[in-house]
Amino acid sequence: MGTDLHAPLGQERPAGKRRRLRLSPLFVFSVVSVAAIVGLSAYSMMGEAALKAPEMAAVDVPAETAEAAPATAAPEAAESLRRANPQSGANVERTLTDDGNVVTTYSPRSRAGEGPVIVGTPRIGQDPRLAGTPNEDLLEESPYGQLPVVGEDGLRPMDQYARPWSGARGTRIAIVVGGLGLSQTGTQKAIEDLPAEVTLAFAASGNSLQRWMQVSRRDGHEILIQVPMEPFGAPDANADPATLLTGLPAEENLGRLHEALGKISGYTGIMNYLGGRLLSDPDTLEPLLRDVAQRGLLFLDDGTSAQSTSGTLAKAIELPHGFGDMTLDAQLEKSAILKKLDDLERLALRKGSAIGVASAFDESVEAIRQWVEEAGNRGIEIVGVSALVEDPADH
Repeated sequence: MGTDLHAPLGQERPAGKRRRLRLSPLFVFSVVSVAAIVGLSAYSMMGEAALKAPEMAAVDVPAETAEAAPATAAPEAAESLRRANPQSGANVERTLTDDGNVVTTYSPRSRAGEGPVIVGTPRIGQDPRLAGTPNEDLLEESPYGQLPVVGEDGLRPMDQYARPWSGARGTRIAIVVGGLGLSQTGTQKAIEDLPAEVTLAFAASGNSLQRWMQVSRRDGHEILIQVPMEPFGAPDANADPATLLTGLPAEENLGRLHEALGKISGYTGIMNYLGGRLLSDPDTLEPLLRDVAQRGLLFLDDGTSAQSTSGTLAKAIELPHGFGDMTLDAQLEKSAILKKLDDLERLALRKGSAIGVASAFDESVEAIRQWVEEAGNRGIEIVGVSALVEDPADH
């Protein structure tokens, strides 16, 4: 005879009655909850394995390798896939015609190597988490330090370090503030106060450039390197060993250019500092701009020299090129700079886009900061200068 769990203590359950076990709702709920948690944990473990399985299966491994290698070799196989030059299966010949145009001819050839390859697709901008770190695939060692080059997959530094923009075809303005690196306090103030949409140009002769570059890139700025060039009417230009001069052999000017390019990394191109005389001399300028083009950089002419030949040469050698439409701070007063910015906006509304150039004076920084904050409310998009240059790759 069993004992009735619901009978008073010491009393027996009447004979013939079936024993019943009554569980409290709280106990039932606790058991169900534990079972659910155990089930979800098991499902998660199975789901993770299921997710990994297609990823491993997607790796294209030669049949003979798959037979010999254990299943755990799939991740290593994925890592071994190498990036290839998209033109590795073609002969590329470029011919300079008498009229200055470049004719490019492609013919097929066998690609070197075997097995699968990864071909990178064109992309604009850099992962913000890595913005202060240069892409090692876009650098080459030289006696002047690391210099920018086009990657094996065709990626240009101009594209890698460009500031992304919306892609909308509204009114766009680029503002370039130059002279950074010459004054430590002025450089710090400009980087801290200027909106990230403003492009910063660092003087090649400045100080602590690599540190300032990293801070600027992490803050979202697109940057240029500003290279000194020979102006008109400056007899002491020869005294500066960094200035590009019309009277120097091409090899020496290229050495000076490379020395400037090796000061920092992470820039989309170069901009002249002064340079009226050199920009007007196509024989001196052409090999310099050709080197810039081959390195996947842009050239921004600040627009102060009416005799500049940079635009004509840029078209002949397929160099991404832009002109500054307006100098914003020729009169160093905040109200005057704000007026020039309004003039720049009217020009952009007429043309669709415009580029303004200024220097990192306190008055310029304050005026640009205020104006940029207000311009967005009027439907103006401030973009990195790379978005407004004429790029042969777009045609």
